[in-house]
This record gives sequence, structure tokens and C-alpha cells, in this order.
Amino acid sequence: MLSRLRSIRQRLLVLVLLPLFLMTCVLLALFYVWTSEVGYRHLLMKASTDLAVTQESFNNTQASYLTRLALRAQTQRFQDAWRARDEAALVQTVSDIRDQVGLDYIQLITPQGCGYFSGVCRGTGSPLFVSATAGQPVSGIEIFTQQRLQSLSPELAQRALLPLTATEKARPVDRDTEDRGMVVHLVYPLPDEEGRTEALLSAGLLMNGNAGFVDRIKETVYGSGSLAFGSVGTVTIFLDDVRISTNVPASQDSAVRALGTRVSDQVRKKVLEQGERWLDRAFVVSDWYISGYQPIVDIRGERVGMLYAGFLEAPFEQEFYSWVWQLIIITGAIMLICTWLAVWGAKGIYRPVEAMVGVIGRIRQGRRERIDLPVTTSSDLMTLGTEFNLMLDQVEQQHDHIQQAAEQLEMKVAERTLALNEHIKLLQRTREQLVAKGKLAAIGELTAGIAHEINNPTAVILGYLDLLVVELGDAGDQVKDEVQLIVQQVERIRCIINDLLQFSRPGDHSPALVALDLNEIVRATELLVKHDLGQKQIRLKMDLRAGCQVAGNRQQLQQVLINLIVNATAAVGDNGRITVRSRDWRNNGVLLSVSDNGCGIAADLLGRIFDPFFSRTSGGTGLGLSVTYSILQSMNAEINVRSREGHGTTFFIWIPAYKA
Repeated sequence: MLSRLRSIRQRLLVLVLLPLFLMTCVLLALFYVWTSEVGYRHLLMKASTDLAVTQESFNNTQASYLTRLALRAQTQRFQDAWRARDEAALVQTVSDIRDQVGLDYIQLITPQGCGYFSGVCRGTGSPLFVSATAGQPVSGIEIFTQQRLQSLSPELAQRALLPLTATEKARPVDRDTEDRGMVVHLVYPLPDEEGRTEALLSAGLLMNGNAGFVDRIKETVYGSGSLAFGSVGTVTIFLDDVRISTNVPASQDSAVRALGTRVSDQVRKKVLEQGERWLDRAFVVSDWYISGYQPIVDIRGERVGMLYAGFLEAPFEQEFYSWVWQLIIITGAIMLICTWLAVWGAKGIYRPVEAMVGVIGRIRQGRRERIDLPVTTSSDLMTLGTEFNLMLDQVEQQHDHIQQAAEQLEMKVAERTLALNEHIKLLQRTREQLVAKGKLAAIGELTAGIAHEINNPTAVILGYLDLLVVELGDAGDQVKDEVQLIVQQVERIRCIINDLLQFSRPGDHSPALVALDLNEIVRATELLVKHDLGQKQIRLKMDLRAGCQVAGNRQQLQQVLINLIVNATAAVGDNGRITVRSRDWRNNGVLLSVSDNGCGIAADLLGRIFDPFFSRTSGGTGLGLSVTYSILQSMNAEINVRSREGHGTTFFIWIPAYKA
């Protein structure tokens, strides 16, 4: 009987422990597969984001160097030396620009690539010279040969020389050095007095061995707290498949950069030969990295290198396996407790054991259940059931915690990406504002001199014309039309100078803002443009319903209205129609619109209509809308335009309400 009881007890143990063991193994296996898959997918998402930020930083750095070169070339010192064609002053100024901008070389050359003063041509023509000759500053990636680097500077040629290091998994090559240079080539056009490009400023930044360049990008991409503890983020610039600028270490325990090492053949084929982006784990010099590669295209559209961003895979693997082992240990401990309870409770009744086995079987099928024993069950089996339920709770809690952590990781990646995009946009806006302020400063200096030098002669011309008419008397009737034409042209010169001064120095023309009735100003303006409208028999319709007073300056608002109505008059044909409407704008001010049924504005020109000196009408200065924009900005007002080619144009102006 005892033997039979022992046999039943053993069978009960098998029935209890075997399903429990199998269920635990399945849960651990599912946890391992699910966690590794999701974790690896998130690592690739981060690598993709890092590569995109690296590419954006690379492009923004090129653009910033070109902007800095353009700003230096527009300084008064350089422009004075250029206008005088003073060779010594130009050589010194160009050298100073190189040091101030942080370039590796800079040259003053002709559009054909020859020295401007020396006339020496070394056959170094570049497609960028053709684009810059058209008057547009340009930049791009270009590969310089050793001979071309020597002609620029022996020091540059020496910097470009890199001994190739044998690299595991790289494609075998016959050569043992890389002597070419990857250069960020910048070209800025210099016009003559007639506006034609007479010379070029050709400058460049050598990427070979440029540690500061990749380190700045690395700080942007892999800032503090962006990686797991112990992981290392790296950025690399490749010339062909050779690392010419990198912060990847030559070995795991070395602080030496892996310059001259080469990319694996698998990555080379996909990125350089097929032109596709690589986003996967890759062997980098001496270790495995979660990596992103994409090709670098030169100014001729050829793939000449690669841009890389990646981070060490090992710390993430260690963290993952550490977490798995902790779960295995916890589960094993719970299994031991359950086994002990099962052995101790095997003396119970068969039916409760059978019920427990049934519950375990259903749990193996994926259902979430708990063991619910009758109240008549022995205390031992009841304890076993309770402990087993606790184990299931812990497993489910761990699963829920991992899922929550994965969701939080996705949110953090999205937040970091959004923050980086906002920083990039902010940097872009700041750069554009700096360029605009530099241009306004240059125009201000230029127009101040022009106003001084031209206004006095024009006053003398007008005075002597009056004297000439008086002296000629009746004989002057024969040249009356010619004299009137001269007076008109002199007055036009004065108007152009005044527009230039008002555009370049809007702060000098910003009187105090007072409360104004915009409807009354519109009606008064109708009298000022009545002559222009009558010449083309244009109807001016006014629909003025605004009741709110605005904060502004009467003369400047009239100038804005005159500019818009005169522009509309030029756009419509005979018997055309112009409509001016005013409405209260959400109790915040007045919305004023000026509409016409003229020819409209092409979509590709809408973004340029507020640029200074841009005009589609003959005889126009191109400053009307620029001055209008500056005036409205000084009043904290906004202007926008909507136009369809062939249907007409509408300008919308939002003017804030006056607040006492």
C-alpha cells in the first residue's frame, strides 16, 4: 500500500511539475524572442534617426561655411580692395578671410580657374565655377588629386596622405596609401561694375584628418544621456571606403583614431556600388556597431564616399542578457518553491491536483487564469495554488513592465527626434536672420553713401534746369518736352534713393503709433491714386466694414495702400477691377485685403515678391513690396499673399488694434 501511495505521489508530482516546467520554458522563450525583436527594432530606429541628424549636420556645416565666406566677402574692407583691384590689399584680405572663416585654403581666380593676378592656369576647372559665374554662391563635395593639393599647399597634400591599415572584413586592395583629398569646395562670385562675374573666391575645407569636424557632429548626434551606459557613439567620413575623418578608435582599448582603416566589403557593395542606405549591425574596425551608412555624392553626381553614424552594440546586448538572466533566476527560484510545495502537498487529494493540472493546461494555451481550489482542499495544496498564482502575477507584471518600457522608449525617441528637428529649424532661422541683417547693414552703408553723393548733384541739376528755362524764355518751348523728361528722371532718382534709405534703415522711419480709423485712410487714399486708376479706366470698389481702431502711422499706412493699389493697377488690364475690404479681426484688430482680377503671380515667384530689387514691371525699383513689408513689421502687422496665375491676386494685411 505504501508503495502504491508513493507511485501515486510520483504521478501527481509529474502531473503538476511537468506542465509547470513547460509553461515556464514557453514563457521564457516567448519573452526572449519578443524582447530581442522589439529591442533590436528600436536600436535600428535610433540608428536611422542618428544617421538623419548626422546628414543634416553635415549639410548645415557646409552651408554655414558658405554663409560665413559670403559675409566676409561683403565687408567694406574687402569691397574697397576689390573695387580698387589692389593686389597687395586683396592678397592680405583674402588671407584674413581664410583665417577668420577657418578654411584650409582660399584663392582669387578667374571664372576659367586661372590665377586672377598671376594668370597661371593649372587645369583645375570645376563645375562649381560655371554655377558661380552665373552670380550664385555655391558649395559641394569635390575630390582633389595629390597634384592639385600640391598646387594649393604642400601642407594640405601632406595632410591628405593616409597609410592604409589592414582591416578585417575589408576588400583587399593593391595600394598601401590614400593620397586624394575630400574637400568641401566653396565658390563665391565677385562682380565687376556692370554686375558681370569677373572673378571668383575659391575656398575649401579638407576633410582628411579633420577631427574637429566629425567631433562637432558627434556632439550634436550623441549628446549626454543619448546612449546606454558604456556605449560609444561614433561618426565617420569615408573617401571611397577609407576612413579619412573619424572618432572610431583603432582598437577597443586605444584612444588612437582609426584613420586609414576601411569599411567591410558587405557595406561597400550596398552603399558605394548599389547607392543604397545601410541600416543594420556592422563590423567596424574591431567590434560590432549598430550602424547607419549612406553615400556621399560629389558635385558631379558620383558616389565618392560615405557618411557613417553608429554606436557600440555590446553594452545593449549585455544589458539585455543581464535582464534575461535575472528573469531566469527569479523564475527558477519560484519553480523551486513550487516544486517543494508540490512535493509537500502530494499527500493531498487527487481531484484538487487534477483541477490544478487542468488550469495549467489552459494557461499553456495562452489564457490568463488562476488556480481556484475548493475551500475543502488541504492547506498544503491551497498554499501551492496561492504561490503558483503569485508566480503568474509576477510573470505578467514583468511582461507588462517590459511593454511599458518599450512604449516609453518609443516616446523618448520621438521626443528626441522632434527636439532635434526644432533645434535644426532654429539654427536655420537664426542663420537666415544673420544673413538678412548682414545684407541690410551692407545696403545701409551703400545707400548712405549713394544718398550723399547723388542728392546734392540732383538738387544742382534741378536748380540749373529752372535757371535754364528762365534764361531761354520763349525759346525754351522748343525743348520743353526734353527739359520735362530730365526733371522726371531726376525725381525718379530721388524716389529710388528714398526707397533704398527707407528699406535699409526701417528704424529711422518708425514714428510713434497712434489710434487710426483705417476706413477713413482707405477713402483718403482713393484720391491719391485716382489719376492712376483713371488712365486705365480701372474700377476701385471699397467694402469697408471694420469698426475697430488700429495702431499705426497714417502716412506709412497710406504708403502701403498706394504701393499695393499701384501694383494692382500695373497687373490688371484696361477696365479692370480692384477691391479693398476691411473687417474686424477677432477683436484683435482689422483684416484689410486688396484684390485685383489681373494676371496673377506665378507660383514659383510668390516666395520672392517681398525680396528687395525683385520686380516684374519695367522701370520698377523692386523696393515697393520690400518697403511695405518693413513698414508693416515696424507696426507689428503681418502681410500675406494669395494668387492664381491668370485669375488675380489678393494681399491680406492683419493690423493690431490700438490699446490705450
